[in-house]
Amino acid sequence: MMKQKLLDRFLTYVKVYTPSDENSGASPSTPYQFDLAHLLEEEMKQMGISDVLVDENCYVYGQIPASVGCENAPAIGFIAHLDTVSDCCSKPCTPLVHENYDGKDIALDAGGITIRVKDFPHLAKMKGRTLITSDGTTVLGADDKAGIAVILSMAEELLKSDVPHGKICIAFTPDEEIGSGAGLLDLRRFGADFGYTIDGDLEGGLEYETFNAASAKITVKGVNVHPGSAKDIMVNAAAIACELQGMLPAKEQPAYTEGYEGFFHLTNISGEVEKAQLHYIIRDHDRAKFEERKKLILSVCDQLNAKYGEGTVSADVSDSYYNMAEVLKDHMHLVEHAKKAIEETGLMADIKPVRGGTDGSQLSFRGLPCPNLGAGGAGFHGPYEHISLEGMELSVRVVLEIVRSYAEDR
Repeated sequence: MMKQKLLDRFLTYVKVYTPSDENSGASPSTPYQFDLAHLLEEEMKQMGISDVLVDENCYVYGQIPASVGCENAPAIGFIAHLDTVSDCCSKPCTPLVHENYDGKDIALDAGGITIRVKDFPHLAKMKGRTLITSDGTTVLGADDKAGIAVILSMAEELLKSDVPHGKICIAFTPDEEIGSGAGLLDLRRFGADFGYTIDGDLEGGLEYETFNAASAKITVKGVNVHPGSAKDIMVNAAAIACELQGMLPAKEQPAYTEGYEGFFHLTNISGEVEKAQLHYIIRDHDRAKFEERKKLILSVCDQLNAKYGEGTVSADVSDSYYNMAEVLKDHMHLVEHAKKAIEETGLMADIKPVRGGTDGSQLSFRGLPCPNLGAGGAGFHGPYEHISLEGMELSVRVVLEIVRSYAEDR
């Protein structure tokens, strides 16, 4: 019964259109996220979750009181996010359910793409499972609607079973994909002693190290005159922008890095002779190396100003989040409980650094230690995204085991 309900729940969520928008400046960044928030609000109330609320910034809250005898157990929070990336998300998702998956490449004809086992080797091990994809024209939205489905399936199981548990605190946040999802979460209202985000990929995933992250917005000012009489006058902003990119280490880009290796990622470039702009994200797990990367960006700008004139290049570098391992090293019980729970479920814990960040990055530094757990999916942020129903079900069981273990250790 849980399996079918989990599938129905997930399919309902992914059909709700919820891209965030990094250029909005509002909170939430898009009004669509309220559509899912209010749907969840009603579902949570019907389920019997207490203190359900959607606030003015689209944060969804709810609690399950501790079971009898577990009132002194720690209050555990579980968090997932409402939004999807805006890339490949111009319309609502049309999910496809591939029952008894044959373990081979999956052609998504509407989008003209194929999810290849060569690119996602874990697919071969999913033969016989129920696989869910989009039709290939949008993202699926398993990142992170799978996390929402896992949390509410866990909650439903707690409410109808005798699994011992302390107070359970639930929150669904907007705008995680643009890095602001944890900023306005009211930790007092949330009420947890610590938490877990359910925002990872395959089941059994456990992450407590993230990148340190910053963004750099660089503006190049040029001088535009007729090219026939441009000698010693013209300053070509577009050409300088290209020169700037060439001054950064060629191999320190996402396409050449893995594991703990950091990078500079040029996410956007635009311009003409008179003005050009470059947007970078800067990432590194090591805080000292992260600081050096920011200094290098500024040094390159200084070198170009020395060459072309002061004020030609300006940079706005701002930090986004930090490696939550700095906080979690003092709360390793969270990792140990999660690892044991994963193994109790029959999985091998896949512990690796996140080559990105989660709401847990900001929350850990705000005083809520918060590692990240897998929800059963892969191929996020594009039309190749996919997830198995069985992977989500195993993720529910992992979360239930974490809850039980903390109640028994009280």
